[in-house]
Amino acid sequence: MFIALFKGLMLTFKNFFRKPFTFQYPETKLAVPERFRGRPELLCNANNQMICVACGLCEKVCPSQCITVIPETGGDGIRCLKNYILNLNRCSFCGFCVDACPVDAIRMSSAYELAAYSKEDLILDKEKMRANGCAHHSGI
Repeated sequence: MFIALFKGLMLTFKNFFRKPFTFQYPETKLAVPERFRGRPELLCNANNQMICVACGLCEKVCPSQCITVIPETGGDGIRCLKNYILNLNRCSFCGFCVDACPVDAIRMSSAYELAAYSKEDLILDKEKMRANGCAHHSGI
């Protein structure tokens, strides 16, 4: 017991005389690691159209059930996305939706500032995701 107490006190004294690391947050933002999982975002092609084909795999694989995919059939008989609802209040940022998507239409962004005044602001539909900036697909 005394050894653990001594180790704890040594760690405290070692850091007690160290200069504190402080940065001015709103003006200076920290760089996030490359594999950071922030807010999920839908990807667009070069024509600024959603890549999502409304297969619903992201909705099925989500452990917190925060994704709702509403499909529709277009005029040419091809299935397309009518609405995509993402509830960030429930999202655990696990990345399963990204792994499950067969057309790579969703990715985890580096956005970590998710504060809002009301819970309704954290429920994103297709139009709010597009207003946040439709990220362009850089793949195949």
